[in-house]
Amino acid sequence: MTTSAFAPSRDLVMPNSEQVGSRLISLDVLRGLAVAGMILVTDPGTYSAVYWPLLHSQWNGVTPTDMIFPAFLFAVGIAITLSFSSRIRRGYSTARLARHVLIRSALLFLIGLAINGFPDYNLHTIRIPGVLQRIALCYLCGSILYLGILRAFGGESTSRKPRVAVLASITILLLAGYWLLLKLVPVPGFGPGRLDSLGNLGAYLDRSIFGVRHLWAYGTTPGYGVTFDPEGLLSTIPAIATLLIGILTGEWLRTDRSPGRKALTFAGVGLGLAITGYLLHPLLPINKKLWTSTFALFSGGVSLVSFSFLYWILDIKRWRWWTPPALVFGTNAILGFVLSSVITTLLPSGEKRGENVMLGKLPSICWRPRRTRASAAIDVRGRTSARRRGEERPRACASGSVQRPALAPHAARRAGYRFQNKNDCRTRRASRHHRKSQRRVYLGA
Repeated sequence: MTTSAFAPSRDLVMPNSEQVGSRLISLDVLRGLAVAGMILVTDPGTYSAVYWPLLHSQWNGVTPTDMIFPAFLFAVGIAITLSFSSRIRRGYSTARLARHVLIRSALLFLIGLAINGFPDYNLHTIRIPGVLQRIALCYLCGSILYLGILRAFGGESTSRKPRVAVLASITILLLAGYWLLLKLVPVPGFGPGRLDSLGNLGAYLDRSIFGVRHLWAYGTTPGYGVTFDPEGLLSTIPAIATLLIGILTGEWLRTDRSPGRKALTFAGVGLGLAITGYLLHPLLPINKKLWTSTFALFSGGVSLVSFSFLYWILDIKRWRWWTPPALVFGTNAILGFVLSSVITTLLPSGEKRGENVMLGKLPSICWRPRRTRASAAIDVRGRTSARRRGEERPRACASGSVQRPALAPHAARRAGYRFQNKNDCRTRRASRHHRKSQRRVYLGA
């Protein structure tokens, strides 16, 4: 891939996937499959009929969809190792690489904010965390850490074992430290050890730092409105550990061992990580929204096993006839995700769901009928006539209000419908308790 940080048709976080002068096809395909999975899960066409593998788990537990994001971060970690090695051989200094990482991370974070705010860009309610923001933070922390370790141990020319030992130790410390934070640190008003969507430490910190207006609109707790964000600050710590697992995999890829032995090692270590995460589930639930340490272990193991399979069939056996579609996404990962988010935002039949804004922005209104006899009669007649004509019934917004894109604003006013604020659909599901719970729980909102 290109080495420019601003190339529009290339990825921003994986500039190079070279291994001794040749492309690592398995890495590009893994990344492409992950991006295609993100797009499919975020934009399934309709949320009224979605197969369960394409849904995230409600809270504890995992589904195949929950493995997509960790697989992408894992691939980012592998690419960091291979890319930095290639650039250092070409004469790049550590300081130059660090500047390159800072530019890419800042650009990726800003793109994530731009997607979250598109097309209204309401600064009072724009979501600050997000998928691309988490990728940017993990890429920044993982890259700077890896560069620091390279510099501390004398660069590429020294033995690889000390670097691997330090990276493995840091990964374990991150996962153990996050576990202790969740279990032992008391949350004001809730106490320690709460792992629900309201009282966990990460959700409390996000509410205190960002305020609920800037969190994921669907991160709700019944009776309390918006309370958490699945891409919050604290849960970025174990996500960095997932990326470090990828860096460790990249270090093993660059050894002189045979390709078959590498693939077998990846499969064995991945299976061990997945089993470890599963066995620890009774002590700390596997939870993607909290990105618990057990989830990081389990998803890291699944990513390793998947990569070992792709490495075996693509880079060892060279069965590559089926790879072109995946390679298109793999070599244009961020561009594909951004375009998908923008296009679905502009579609008039879109629904607001997932990590990006997907409610159609073409002329549509969000309204709630007045409780008058006249408006009730109008509404009944309208629904009856629409049913006779075979038209679709009005759909409910997130708050329970109704969306009717075909009705112009002036016609709605004449019909007796009362308009809400455009942001009310985000958190009004528990409108009766909204103000009280906000004063009681949403500290810093």
